[in-house]
Amino acid sequence: MADILTLTMNPALDIYTSIDRVVPNHKLRCAAAQNHPGGGGINVARVIHRLGGDVLALFTAGGVTGQVLQALLQAEHIPAQAIDIAGETRESFSVHETGSQQDFRFVLPGPTLSPSEAATSLQRLADLASSARYVIASGSLPPGIPDDFYAQVTAQVQALGSRMVLDTSGPALRAALQAGGVHLVKPSLRELRELTGLPLDTEADWCAAARALIAQGQTEIVALSLGEEGALLVSATQAWRAQALQVEVASTIGAGDSFLAALVWALSQSQDLATALRQAMAAGAAALLSSGTALSQPADMARLLPAVQLRPA
Repeated sequence: MADILTLTMNPALDIYTSIDRVVPNHKLRCAAAQNHPGGGGINVARVIHRLGGDVLALFTAGGVTGQVLQALLQAEHIPAQAIDIAGETRESFSVHETGSQQDFRFVLPGPTLSPSEAATSLQRLADLASSARYVIASGSLPPGIPDDFYAQVTAQVQALGSRMVLDTSGPALRAALQAGGVHLVKPSLRELRELTGLPLDTEADWCAAARALIAQGQTEIVALSLGEEGALLVSATQAWRAQALQVEVASTIGAGDSFLAALVWALSQSQDLATALRQAMAAGAAALLSSGTALSQPADMARLLPAVQLRPA
């Protein structure tokens, strides 16, 4: 059994290409496509595996696309187990506009899961999570899965004595936090504003909002993603701010997943919060150097790590 288990309920075959300019009403002849196995938890598992972590990716898969997804994971030697579903695993299509260096991402909702498939997913998670110290649930929920699904996962993970890490958005994020028991949550600033209903204009506001979630028992650690402004890592006793590293950006896709992967990997290695945040910032910046969903590479992380600067928030 793995030390870190990732759960991806709505994975995708990520298809990435590029073109000089995206314009309407024309056939857009793109460069050759890159295919990667995708979805939040799968991406996290890919990076943890590269870092030498003991990880297993658990995910739903169906149809021909699901078979392709599994083959791509096997090609990367990622320890993985698929939960068979009747529907076809979705595709996600991303286009990099070389003229502007912008990414256009087209994300489909995914297949509708039945109640029995949801129940099977929870049972498979229980079977595998009993020996995992960390369970990372990352990504959106597919149609058919109730908003409180991650709250159910959190309760299950807590009962098994594991630590729940959550990276999602919208009603699923709110329901899981309100139920309590999450060990670490990684919202964006937009998601934290939606959760609190506050403008959160300053760093002091961000820290206060994160500490409120902790004081209410909703989570123990908040890793707040600030995009080009860096990140903030807050616990009940510590708060660390990191500025974003300046690198040449090939693609912004997968930076958040790489950040979370390195953060949890570092914590699993008994590194302190500040050191873990440094690793996460290096991983997030390293992901920007790769096109598509290639994610961060350890060599790039090691090269960027000395440039990461932290200060108390």
